[in-house]
Amino acid sequence: MTRGKLRITWVKSSIGYSKRHKATIRALGLRHLGETVEQADVPEIRGMLYKVNHLVQVEEIPAES
Repeated sequence: MTRGKLRITWVKSSIGYSKRHKATIRALGLRHLGETVEQADVPEIRGMLYKVNHLVQVEEIPAES
């Protein structure tokens, strides 16, 4: 079974949030506010997104057959 991808956009500043939230944003590959990256749809990434869901916007990209 092939999984799709996730398009992640950083939409809210992490100023005022914990260092762990900031580190999670960086670990997702986001460097600048407004930046968009694509990551594999795997449980590890989903867990990271769960922790910072108030700072990012996530769009699912279906897997190609």
